[in-house]
Amino acid sequence: MSEQSPRQEFSGIRMGKPFGIPVYVSWTWFLVAAFITVMFGPRMRQMLPDLGEFAAYGVAFLFAVLLYVSVLLHELAHSVLAKSYGLPVRRITLYLLGGVSEIEKEPPTPGKEFMVAAAGPALSLGLAGAGLAADVWLINDGGILEALTWQLWFANLIVGVFNLLPGLPLDGGRMLRAGVWKLSGNPGSGTVVAAWGGRVLAVALVVFPVTTALTSGRALDTVDLVWPLVLSAFIWMGASQSLRIAKIRQRIPRVNARALARRAIPVTAETPLAEALRQAGEQRAGAIVVVDHEGRPVAIVSEAAVQATPEHRRPWVNAGAVAKSLEPAMMLGAALEGEALIDAMREAPGSEYLLIEDGGEIFGVLATADVNRVFTGV
Repeated sequence: MSEQSPRQEFSGIRMGKPFGIPVYVSWTWFLVAAFITVMFGPRMRQMLPDLGEFAAYGVAFLFAVLLYVSVLLHELAHSVLAKSYGLPVRRITLYLLGGVSEIEKEPPTPGKEFMVAAAGPALSLGLAGAGLAADVWLINDGGILEALTWQLWFANLIVGVFNLLPGLPLDGGRMLRAGVWKLSGNPGSGTVVAAWGGRVLAVALVVFPVTTALTSGRALDTVDLVWPLVLSAFIWMGASQSLRIAKIRQRIPRVNARALARRAIPVTAETPLAEALRQAGEQRAGAIVVVDHEGRPVAIVSEAAVQATPEHRRPWVNAGAVAKSLEPAMMLGAALEGEALIDAMREAPGSEYLLIEDGGEIFGVLATADVNRVFTGV
């Protein structure tokens, strides 16, 4: 499953960097590996009666490892194709329910969106086909290799088919999104349709086994519902997140540096904070920029630092003491808006940015808090 996901911190085990893409394994993978080992150990012993109990569980653990290698190849298919389209890939993470490719930008066209989404299931189904062919024509010794090959091709078949289901966050959902995007010309509409498709799938994953049990007259085994409930919860949460992201993206065009900027006044670093605030109040300015003796901006007075300074101390604290030095990345063009502005802020996270005109003049200060308010309530 691929995703365009926000930046998030992750504490996992780094396994390597194939094709320049960092690969991490979450600690939750070990839970799944243990589960697969326990569940498949007895089956391996049935398939390989000459094995001892310990060896059978060892083969089951090897199956768990090889299955996640297949998942990694699935995610690499997404990521390598995305990189070939010029889309940055932050990393691949293998976790409890499979894997996720963190592709940091959306494909620019529905065709590329479809191809990136389809690459994973195509790889999984290709592995399934190759494994089936090997199982039928090449490996017939009835040993460990044949048992693993059979389990792996069947598992890859399930992974490939399941990911083709038409609902976000599954790959089939991204393919559906691309189709609606192509027909409507609106990627947001595609997201909404595919996300609701995901919600329908989530409900169906639980309703189907319950209905099947009730109509067949057999008792409903709650243990059989555990895995459908886990998958249903995962898909429902992913679909809901996609809907929230769609709402956020609808508001991105409203993010305009000039419209959101606060008027700024210049002061020297030696100016008492109380005096700087008085001047700002007189001129109805919402920000204070520290300049050197030649009038060049060198820092922005931090709103958080001002609020943390008791009022009775402000006459004795210089403006420079509560200002953040201006790095080049914290100075943005005043004409920036929409995606370009969001990307510039993402590259240099901060609380305030200095907006500069093309000629080098100071336009004002952009506060991250003001940008965040555009998305409040999403």
